[in-house]
Amino acid sequence: MSEKEDEGLIVLGCPEAPVQVSLAIHLAHGLRKAGKTPVITGNPSARALVAMADPEGRYVGEMIDLDRCIEAMAGKERDFAVSFVLVHVESGVSFAGTISAISGGKVIVVVFGKDAESLSALIDFPCEKVMVRTAHKAGPLKAAIAEVTGWGA
Repeated sequence: MSEKEDEGLIVLGCPEAPVQVSLAIHLAHGLRKAGKTPVITGNPSARALVAMADPEGRYVGEMIDLDRCIEAMAGKERDFAVSFVLVHVESGVSFAGTISAISGGKVIVVVFGKDAESLSALIDFPCEKVMVRTAHKAGPLKAAIAEVTGWGA
């Protein structure tokens, strides 16, 4: 398996949450400061929103299709030192469980939104969990992520 100590994965959820793009750029910035190249995966709409927010690629590294990413990880062709899975709807929990099952690296699930508590309760697989009940305010998410990553809030 090709686990790259110099890469970190950011798994985007459904693009409807306003804070997700800010969160993805913040995580990409943190990964770069930690010496890792950020790789973004998600559906085309979610990736397009992040690409629009970082048109020169200053924070974001490679962007790949979610299905292709999972196939490569499941086939042991690729892995990441750390994976951040952004969850604000129930399907995100399933993707987080999949990443947890196929990754040899650290998995951090970031649960946010109005249903954060109930979504967090569905997580019964190995991972670190960050949970904040917000869909609009990035500050509380930034602080909660700093607690598990050690990145400055």
